[in-house]
Amino acid sequence: MPSKPKTAGGSDSRFFTTQKKGETHELRTDLHSTDRSTKVDAVKKVIASMTVGKDVSMLFTDVLNCIQTDNIELKKLVYLYLINYAKSQPELTLLAVNTFVKDANDPNPLIRALAVRTMGCIRVEKITEYLCEPLSRSLRDEDPYVRKTAAVCVAKLYDIAPELVEDRGFLEILHDLISDANPSVVANGVAALSEIAETSGKDVMKISTSVLQKLLAALNECTEWGQVFILDSLSKYTPADGREAEGIIERVTPRLQHANSAVVMSAVKVILNYMNMITTEDTLRTLTRKLAPPLVTLLNSEPETQYVALRNINLIVQKRPQILENAIHFFFCKYNDPIYVKMEKLEVIIKLVGERNVEQVLLELKEYATEVDVDFVRKSVSSIGRCAIKLERAAERCISVLLELIQSKVNYVVQEAVVVIKDIFRRYPNKYESVIATLCENLETLDEPEAKASMIWIIGEYAERIDNADELLETFLETFEEEDPSVQLQLLTATVKCFLKAPEETQEMVQRVLDMATEESDNPDLRDRGFVYWRLLSTDPEAAKAVVLSEKPVIEDDTSKLEPELLDTLISQIATLSSIYHKPPEVFVTRANIRSVAEDDDEEYEYEDENDVGVQPSADGPVDLLDMGGGGGEQNGSAPQQNGDVDLFGLDTGGGGGAPAAGPTCVKTQVCDGSQSGGIIVNCGFMQLNGKVSMELDLQNNGQIPVTTLAIQLNKSAFGLAPTNQQLAFNPPIQAGASGSYSIGLTVTPNMMVPVAAGAAAPPTVQAAIKNMANNSVFYFAANFTLESIFSPDGALDRTAFINTWKSIDDTKEVYSTVQLATSNIETIIQKFAATNIFQIARRPVPNQPGQEVVYFSCKTMTQHSFLAELTFKEGVSACKICVKSEATAYASLAKEALERCAK
Repeated sequence: MPSKPKTAGGSDSRFFTTQKKGETHELRTDLHSTDRSTKVDAVKKVIASMTVGKDVSMLFTDVLNCIQTDNIELKKLVYLYLINYAKSQPELTLLAVNTFVKDANDPNPLIRALAVRTMGCIRVEKITEYLCEPLSRSLRDEDPYVRKTAAVCVAKLYDIAPELVEDRGFLEILHDLISDANPSVVANGVAALSEIAETSGKDVMKISTSVLQKLLAALNECTEWGQVFILDSLSKYTPADGREAEGIIERVTPRLQHANSAVVMSAVKVILNYMNMITTEDTLRTLTRKLAPPLVTLLNSEPETQYVALRNINLIVQKRPQILENAIHFFFCKYNDPIYVKMEKLEVIIKLVGERNVEQVLLELKEYATEVDVDFVRKSVSSIGRCAIKLERAAERCISVLLELIQSKVNYVVQEAVVVIKDIFRRYPNKYESVIATLCENLETLDEPEAKASMIWIIGEYAERIDNADELLETFLETFEEEDPSVQLQLLTATVKCFLKAPEETQEMVQRVLDMATEESDNPDLRDRGFVYWRLLSTDPEAAKAVVLSEKPVIEDDTSKLEPELLDTLISQIATLSSIYHKPPEVFVTRANIRSVAEDDDEEYEYEDENDVGVQPSADGPVDLLDMGGGGGEQNGSAPQQNGDVDLFGLDTGGGGGAPAAGPTCVKTQVCDGSQSGGIIVNCGFMQLNGKVSMELDLQNNGQIPVTTLAIQLNKSAFGLAPTNQQLAFNPPIQAGASGSYSIGLTVTPNMMVPVAAGAAAPPTVQAAIKNMANNSVFYFAANFTLESIFSPDGALDRTAFINTWKSIDDTKEVYSTVQLATSNIETIIQKFAATNIFQIARRPVPNQPGQEVVYFSCKTMTQHSFLAELTFKEGVSACKICVKSEATAYASLAKEALERCAK
């Protein structure tokens, strides 16, 4: 009988088997076993369960008991468990501090590094004070592995306690590490300083001439990721002159041959940035020749890397097209390229095409137009037209290729060709009109709005050269009412052009089109243009000719062309997400840049970004509520008292002579621009006054009909709003060109509420439909709802309820933000909140943080959703940090935004 197969050495897949009933008890028993292998296997099973998402936090103390061991494997596993659950068990995590400190002095450098790295990854503020001493020793450790680990740990510590890092002199030690003999330590020191600089917005890197030489020396010896960090730092350095720039480029150039594409792109970024400093033409030509091969080599990578490279190359060829002008054939598409790679290659080809290679490019594009992928074919045909617009001498050849493609009779090819030929006519007027006859033969194949509109424009523009132009337009007019608005607008203009060029033959047709446009259409743009043409034709035909038949401006191909300032910004961001999105970083990345400076203090007080997982709402976190001294306050459910009365927590609620609270205001935004509402422009906002919720409308009547009566209906929403009266009567009516306002009372109705899906956020909008009773026209809009409009007057909690509610809500249900204030007076903010039914519960100074105060609030909506809030202030700083906690997670972000608005 064959023997039972054994598990391969090092394979731990057996630990990921389904957890069976009662296994938690077995794990607890095994974790306390005296047999080391049993204990190791038990911890592995715990880690496996944690990895697949099971909650094993109940074993925290049992796993923690395994930390005292000489087995490195077991110690690593326990440390991994601690990193994951430390935030949820901060008090118990303190029990491991002695072991961390002891391990930081272990003779084994691996254990020393492991201890420091783990303490840095445990984002519990109470541990940071114990971390400083071991970290300080590790930064000067004799072993380079420990030093490089400690360098990264400084950056992690800076996220939690930036003041501590600066006070302990860790930044200066990081600068010393740049002079370290070990290149890996240098690279990690640079990485840590770069991370701190990016997080804080301060120039902590400070590359001097001596530091520059050390970075360049380490560049040849450190790992590939170390090289990336160093190169990125060099890209932000500004050389003193062109000679220094050349020297740095010479040292960086060998990195262009690196096997790692990230190193190559970072080296390219450095060279491109420094090329702006170089004025010698020979040097620029030499660098241009050196940059082409590594960029082309990236096109032989896997498709994802190709795409990233192509997005960056797209920027490079806009800045310096001469780098790749002789390598255009490398960007020709392969049959097995993914569609996203093909599309990017086409963009690069169009930017590199010139008179020397246009024939070769046209042959390629013509071949692509026979592919099976419709989007790729359309892009290829469009690219042929862009070649014609870009290169005047090649335009005729491009036209002939397009005509050949039209002869294929493939529907989408013909339609795309018509669109691009229209653009060619705009670029070269009165030059290639001989092809119009061929286009007219294919009218029946046009079924897409853009193609129809382009063909109609051609017919109208060159009606005098087309014998049966009126008949061709008649074929489109048969379905005028069903056509897309863009087609209708072109039909109207083309018909008027035909009438101005041949009035006798087309008088009846133009009358019919004007009637349809002005009397039967609901499109205000079409109606307005129809009225303009009608009045021009009836009053001054010569003026109509001057307007409608005027010369058109010559167009250029500016597709995907970036502004010079934006292009320079993106070039400096090569090898980052910014260069892939073609957007500056601030558009899609929120930075921690909100900072203020106290009037009497030079130290900057920084607020971290709300998306940073390390941010805590106060120095000690929400659990500090439990540490508040009680005393003295009456416990009741009424709103907190003002003007120096004793607070529920026994703390002063304020009353320091702040200004009286302003009444609630209504911020209105435009929700309807008049294009779909018969010229009625609508601005809308929401507010609550004296316990009554209302929708406030401002109307500007730019139409022709006075507004006398409107009817409104709200769609079901996450807020359950319904109007108390659907009829809006205006007395006197709002005449054409005049304005008016209306306040619509709202009620919160349960049957108008739409349940929010689990894990989703409540949509912030309220959808409305308004019917103008004067002409029975209906228009729609969506308005952003302000949640403070439905904050209830009974939203105050007593001390016990507030503490118990805060404790019962998981920390993962917190949302944070930082808001700039118009004043640093806390009393004013409290009174503003009170006016909007946001009630102060307690107020206290932050321990160990002089000049900082925390104020706690509660509020509740009329839909019975409760929110708890913690606001952290610093004396003299007109900004505060907001933390909102609620079981109604779908509405938490809306509540946070409501507090931000009320605080400003």
